[in-house]
Amino acid sequence: MTIKEFFKNDRYAALAGVELLEAAPGAAKARMEVRDSHLNAGNAVQGGAIFTLADLAFAAAVNAYGNWAVSVETSIRFFKSVSAGTLFAWARAVHVHRKLATFEVRVTNEKDELIALFTATAYRKKEVLPLD
Repeated sequence: MTIKEFFKNDRYAALAGVELLEAAPGAAKARMEVRDSHLNAGNAVQGGAIFTLADLAFAAAVNAYGNWAVSVETSIRFFKSVSAGTLFAWARAVHVHRKLATFEVRVTNEKDELIALFTATAYRKKEVLPLD
């Protein structure tokens, strides 16, 4: 099974409309078409929807190394609001160690404008994922 196939089972991300486009050890890209259901009362994409997009890209990139990894710390900073279009999340490894891995995820719109910056640290377990 590939890492993309593994994350097709992420039911929450699927419910939110997040699609994993690419994933490899240390890097991943995901996309979310903005839907009416993503909008908050102010007609901007709700922060939780953006967080979900970034979190899936992070999870795919860190778990692609082959060991089950779980988040132990995350933060997100929002720079620009959006109410339509497509959002992309680009995850990349900042530092990967045997037990801890830190990643940065840039969330952009289709114009490559920075919407949010997500950082996360994962604990890398000994448990091996059923990947090819």
